[in-house]
Amino acid sequence: MNPSSSVPAALERLPSGIPGLDRVLGGGFFRSGVYILQGLPGSGKTILANQLCYHHVAGGGSAVYLTLLAESHSRMLQHIRTLGFFDESAIPDRLSYLSAFHDLETDGLKGLVAVLRREMRARRVGVLVLDGLVAATEAAETDRELKKFIHEVQTSAVFHGCTVFLLTSGLTERVNAEHTMVDGIVELEDRLHDARAERSIQVRKFRGAGSLRGKHAFHITDAGLEVFPRIEAMFARPPDSFEARPSLSTGVPSLDALIAARGLPAGSATVVVGSTGTGKTTLGLHFLARSSPEEPGLLFGFFESPSRMRVKARAFGLDFERLEASGALSLVWHPQGEHVLDELGHRLLEQVAERGVKRLVIDGLSGFFESAVHPERTNRFFSCLVNELRRRGVTVVMTLETRDVVSSTVYAPNGVSGFVDNLMFLRFVEDRGQVRRLLSLTKMRDSDYGVGLHALELSAGGIRIAGIYASDGDVIPSAEAVEPPRPAGADARAARDAEKS
Repeated sequence: MNPSSSVPAALERLPSGIPGLDRVLGGGFFRSGVYILQGLPGSGKTILANQLCYHHVAGGGSAVYLTLLAESHSRMLQHIRTLGFFDESAIPDRLSYLSAFHDLETDGLKGLVAVLRREMRARRVGVLVLDGLVAATEAAETDRELKKFIHEVQTSAVFHGCTVFLLTSGLTERVNAEHTMVDGIVELEDRLHDARAERSIQVRKFRGAGSLRGKHAFHITDAGLEVFPRIEAMFARPPDSFEARPSLSTGVPSLDALIAARGLPAGSATVVVGSTGTGKTTLGLHFLARSSPEEPGLLFGFFESPSRMRVKARAFGLDFERLEASGALSLVWHPQGEHVLDELGHRLLEQVAERGVKRLVIDGLSGFFESAVHPERTNRFFSCLVNELRRRGVTVVMTLETRDVVSSTVYAPNGVSGFVDNLMFLRFVEDRGQVRRLLSLTKMRDSDYGVGLHALELSAGGIRIAGIYASDGDVIPSAEAVEPPRPAGADARAARDAEKS
């Protein structure tokens, strides 16, 4: 405390070194705090604690990893040796692995406190991990004795400037004595959703600052833990102000002519809805073909590889290779698999920030929808994601495929109309034995537009709006197998004989 002031100095933060976790914590753990890391076996506690230690010693600090009834140190090191944060040169001078179980067995909690104080003092550690809090809990005869143990650990942590992490199994299904004493509780979970598992981390308690509430997905990879804060929690606030900016061409002059703004309003979000083969991706490619070093473009897709996209663009006279070589365009592909919804959102925003993207095409919103283990989140997720893209000055075009290959119904599935500014529908129509494409503009928030059904033509020269569609033809009905009429008379008898044979 500053002697000239009665206001205590602000608490200093301890960076975790775990990507995404400090954003959940609001800046990292507080130095000299005591935190519980808990979760069922296999949830990732040991890896998280080791990653904290190695990050701290990499910055010049010292750490101690104390175990009680836990796996042997040799086995633990074998398991973490393959992870990217592991540094064998840090052991034992900067990072020491010690067992305190004998001291606990011999002298109880007093013996354990003595070990903790000795290591803090002798090694001047900035981070201390106690792996096996459950053993210490079992050694306490009463809740009061356990609370006294936690209090003594906190006192020592503050005195020596050491941040302590206590690892324990189980979840916070009930409030235990230790929960009321510590500065924070971080819970790790690995839950099965039907046939798919997803890991999550939740800050149950965090004294001194606000953290992002709720569960946040995380991965364990060869690099260690990486946390993906929920998009709707991290980007909950929309842009404070709106600044009118020049429109961006769709890349199709005849389509621009239908819009009073002569293109898509800058910073707007557009969804192009239609069945397979109607031209959604092709329209997105035309939009990206207008990318430049001043307006960099990004294709963020799920279903077609970059090489296929280049070939497709070339078929319409669009030179993507030249744009990529100049740095004006980037193609990013996420093949279908078990993606995490928030991971995709953060990967997208990272690409936008890294490349200064102004033109963005998300080819296949269903790639996001299918990655959500909680489908009820998707509208809030996209609303906040789109708001963040607007704030960054990105004009985004998204494609969404309808389930019906052909349909007479025009609608925006998955509630997308609520979080976008512009809606375009592509569909097929039957016209005197010919199948033709139609485009309809049904919503534009910041510009007037030409209503009606517009004929859409795709050729080697690209996309062209070929005027208002004025035929009496109807949208092709659902393609259902129709049983042929039954023959009558002798032909009927012959057909029955053929069926029997």
